[in-house]
Amino acid sequence: MKLIIGIIITILGFNIGVFAQDNPNIIIIFTDDQGYQDVGVFGSPLISTPNLDNMAKEGIKFTDFYAASSVCSPSRAALLTGAYPPRVGVPKVLWPNLPGGLSNEETTIANMLKTKNYVTACIGKWHLGDQQQYLPTSQGFDRYYGIPFSNDMSVNPNAKISQKIVFREDMTLDSLKEKKWRGGKVPLMNQDEIVEYPVNQSNITKRYTEQAINFITKNKNENFFLYLAHSMPHVPLYASENFKGKSKRGLYGDAVEEIDWSVGEILNTLKQQGLDENTLIIFTSDNGPWTSKGEQGGSALPLRGQKHETFEGGFRVPMIAQWKGKIAPSTVTDEVASTIDILPTLAYLTSADLPKEKIDGKNIWPLLSGKSNKKSPYNKGGFYYYLDSRLEAVRKGDWKLRIVEDNVALYNLKNDISEQHNLASEHPKIVKKLKKMMTNFDEELDQNKRNQQHLRTK
Repeated sequence: MKLIIGIIITILGFNIGVFAQDNPNIIIIFTDDQGYQDVGVFGSPLISTPNLDNMAKEGIKFTDFYAASSVCSPSRAALLTGAYPPRVGVPKVLWPNLPGGLSNEETTIANMLKTKNYVTACIGKWHLGDQQQYLPTSQGFDRYYGIPFSNDMSVNPNAKISQKIVFREDMTLDSLKEKKWRGGKVPLMNQDEIVEYPVNQSNITKRYTEQAINFITKNKNENFFLYLAHSMPHVPLYASENFKGKSKRGLYGDAVEEIDWSVGEILNTLKQQGLDENTLIIFTSDNGPWTSKGEQGGSALPLRGQKHETFEGGFRVPMIAQWKGKIAPSTVTDEVASTIDILPTLAYLTSADLPKEKIDGKNIWPLLSGKSNKKSPYNKGGFYYYLDSRLEAVRKGDWKLRIVEDNVALYNLKNDISEQHNLASEHPKIVKKLKKMMTNFDEELDQNKRNQQHLRTK
């Protein structure tokens, strides 16, 4: 009888999702400015990441995975909404105590999963607006604990303050409320209140991990979504005493190795709670490394470029996913995929409705599940590289066209991953075709932008 029902459902094409009766728990681990090379299985010669390496052994590694921006806020907006940043009104980095943020009219992954009765938590860096109406607790998350923007920023003197706030480094309520920029002295928030100022960043990765484990353990009998957005390894760099001075790559390596420890603690917790076979874990970075910071920054090798740029080093990031029993072990794919694909993929896996607003991402479960005959959805439509509101590049298949001002460059990424050889003059037809794709897509996006009142600059 079950077989007959299954055949009928397949024939009629009911959209019930592949695991509708037993939806997976979902964990997204999102690091900050971690370079393409800065994981063992992606070639790091000095940084030790045994837990991430084992995740790749137990799951899938994407070699051609892209953030949707090479800077913080736009990248996070894209991940959570499934759309390119200019479409949702967050093309630039957001700063403390300025109006605007990710509009509440957007549907985030958390909003979407709440319709399927998920318990949701954001732990770590937010960076999508620090006004009350833009904080995670107003964007579909039941729980928030973390730094509301980059860890090199300051504080919003108008933020809500807990009556039990802990002041450090001789700070007081009066100094918090001063309209004075104190770079690197950032607040820790619990829900929508500042509970520590400035936060002790030396143990922030450890505290994020403790909060994540508590959330998993508390909600082990519920479907949960955990968005763990580490503040590291963005500068200023910090690592706890157990990791400081231990990496061959200096303090940057210490910070990454502590994140790897955190991944291991979370995986161990899932196993101890009997949740590892019903939890999809995705690990990736928000953008490429800040290589101009020297030893304080990461590495994108063998890619060219860094954050703030539309070369591969700014956009292509490490990505590993694991789901025991659903993702085949030791799988590697070079098909193109992006953070904007995560929302529609989770909609498919949970049978949740997609947002009513237009999104750009595609369901990549066929790639995640390791089906060898499945190709990237971007082979036809192309993947687009926006810097702020400017469309500077497109990738279609192995070809990438990059146009910055009057400089036109065409690269074959299969043969030239480091973008060293401009082939534009040798392939004018390909240039013309890709340029037309860029023009058409940018015009469509410009006509269908929304929530543009949330555009802002420093």
